[in-house]
Amino acid sequence: MTSRVNPYDLDFQPKCMKSVVVTGANRGIGLELVKQLLNSGYRVYATHRSEMGGLAGLSNQNLSIHQMDVRDKKAIQVLVDSIEGEIDLLINNAGVADGRWQSISEIDMEHALEVLNINAVAPVLVTQKFQNKMKNGSTIVMISSLMGSISDCMSGRSYAYRASKSALNMFSIAMKNELKNQGISILILHPGWVATDMGGPNATVSPEESVRGMIQRIDEHNLDLSGRYVQFDGTPIEW
Repeated sequence: MTSRVNPYDLDFQPKCMKSVVVTGANRGIGLELVKQLLNSGYRVYATHRSEMGGLAGLSNQNLSIHQMDVRDKKAIQVLVDSIEGEIDLLINNAGVADGRWQSISEIDMEHALEVLNINAVAPVLVTQKFQNKMKNGSTIVMISSLMGSISDCMSGRSYAYRASKSALNMFSIAMKNELKNQGISILILHPGWVATDMGGPNATVSPEESVRGMIQRIDEHNLDLSGRYVQFDGTPIEW
């Protein structure tokens, strides 16, 4: 007798389910990405550095939560080893703001190096560790910023944050060709000025709107478009 699977059984997992890793997923844009990707039918591996934040309030059979500092090679490898099968999507979202220094004399160099490490170097480390977990057709999303655009840097300030996002953009483009040979594409996204703890109360875009737009950009992305740098609404950004 042929057994039949009840599609309403909570233990039932479709074999075609796509999987995604989201870093910095405990609040703000990362948390909203987790929510919307779950609603879109993804198997989501969500990471947080210390506090679980909003992840603690989520309950979904397709959600797996992991404590992981994106600077910690061993912690990243533990997550990589715990995931069965391949990853369709890696979203490098974890990031920090700088001190909003108003002059060169105010820059805290230790803090600046920490910002560069978390925002620019760590996403490359995570990508490096997950590279062999990805397959032909997989996508790596780098959550960058308009502030990473040299063309847009009219006011200056936010020195370390701007530099970190410009560096992230360059890392991404430098990796593009090698990854393309493996069938893996890169998408660099500016989420907009989003009303989160980092964006502040005057921000003009809600997390829901930002993430809806970014998921649309991810869905329309392909290998031929690898390396593009766009806003959440699809508007191209000058380098």
